[in-house]
Amino acid sequence: MASLHPVIPIDPLVSPFLLGQRETVAVSMDLCSLEDYCIEWLDKKLPSSVIYISLGSIIVMTHNQIDSIATTLRKSDRPFVWVIKPPEKGSSKKSGYGLLHDSGWISTLKTIVAGMPVIAYLEWTNQSIDAKLLVDVLKIGVRMRNGKDEALGAEEVERCIMEMTDETTATHMKKRAIALKEAAKKAVEDGGSSYQNINNFINEIKGKSL
Repeated sequence: MASLHPVIPIDPLVSPFLLGQRETVAVSMDLCSLEDYCIEWLDKKLPSSVIYISLGSIIVMTHNQIDSIATTLRKSDRPFVWVIKPPEKGSSKKSGYGLLHDSGWISTLKTIVAGMPVIAYLEWTNQSIDAKLLVDVLKIGVRMRNGKDEALGAEEVERCIMEMTDETTATHMKKRAIALKEAAKKAVEDGGSSYQNINNFINEIKGKSL
């Protein structure tokens, strides 16, 4: 990047927890109780066996989307965690928020750092670019497609889940995801590229201010 433009890349700026480090955060008791419950439930599952679904904080899911995903999850009989928020107060939308993965670059980066393969569901703005990066460049994802009438079919959800859990394709994507996770950890460790870049940036600002 530096050869094309004076840019100083310092990612990944994510939770230390995702990088395998300890993190101390002050949270409410209600959140702790919910988190403890989820962790206890997840600890009883086999590694890499749980499907996580979240559509971020902006996109509003239609009844068709919810039904298609729910139908496929029931059919797959696989454990899952599905994050759905109710519509905002006063909203005309009747359905909830919900991913397979349809958030922006920050969420995409967190997924990469966590070492998780992903099903990318495109809705708007930069998600097409994010999906291409995950699926075609990094090769750790599967792209979900809408039908001709822009409706999400249960068959398409099932195809993506089957491809994501197929022994051959899943193993390859998982290895790639783990390799990228390790690369991210090295980048922010002492002496890593991001570590050096942020120090160089700070030193440059200090030099200009003197």
